[in-house]
Amino acid sequence: MLGRLNHVALAVPDLAAAMAAYRDTLGARLSAPQALPEHGVTVVFVDVGNTKIELLEPLGEASPIAAFLEKNPSGGMHHVCYEVDDILAARDHLKQSGARVLGDGNPKIGAHGKPVLFLHPKDFFGTLVELEQA
Repeated sequence: MLGRLNHVALAVPDLAAAMAAYRDTLGARLSAPQALPEHGVTVVFVDVGNTKIELLEPLGEASPIAAFLEKNPSGGMHHVCYEVDDILAARDHLKQSGARVLGDGNPKIGAHGKPVLFLHPKDFFGTLVELEQA
């Protein structure tokens, strides 16, 4: 069911500072910032060749990233994202296996314009898992 690792997401308290660190210190190529109000975040993707790093900054007071940063003020790893061939079949299989799909269980459109779902971190050893339609 799992395909390739699409990205590792890092919550950051200051997107501009994180962009500068990845661009100027590490020499990485970055995407332009993209506001995703439906997800409560602004994102920037860092191209690392074989996958991406997603930098997440809160957008709005109801942002789930704001809550994460309250507990982790310096930022940190927020989630990992794997590609799946059929997101609805993956969701159904996971639910039958006892995994909890967050939200209403229906995919939302993610930063890449593709359907995504999030799985409860308690079902995956403390790691929030995102699935993205390949």
